[in-house]
Amino acid sequence: MRRVALPVVSAAATALLLTPITTGPAAAWAAAPAGSAPMCVAVWQTTGRITKTGYARNDCNTRIRLKIKWARGTDSDCQTVDPRQTISSQVPRGVRSFDGADTC
Repeated sequence: MRRVALPVVSAAATALLLTPITTGPAAAWAAAPAGSAPMCVAVWQTTGRITKTGYARNDCNTRIRLKIKWARGTDSDCQTVDPRQTISSQVPRGVRSFDGADTC
C-alpha cells in the first residue's frame, strides 16, 4: 500500500486565506453586471453590520439609465448615470441578495 504525504493547513490559516481583504468596516464584493447592464458597467456591493449597499459605476463613454437589482424585494429607482459616475442602493441585511444592475 502506498502512502501519500498531504500538506496540513491549520484552521486559522484557512480562515485567513478565505477572509476578504477590506479597507474599511464593510467588505466589498465585485459582481459581473447582471441583467441588461452593458459590460462597461462595474457593479459591487458592501455589507455592513446593519445594511448592504449595491453600487453600479458607469465606465461607458455615454450616459445610461441604470437601476440596482435586489433579489427578494424591490429594485432601486431608475437613475440617469453620466460616464464615470456611480449610483448606489441600500437595503437592510437579511435574505436580500445583490443581483447587479439593469438598464431601464
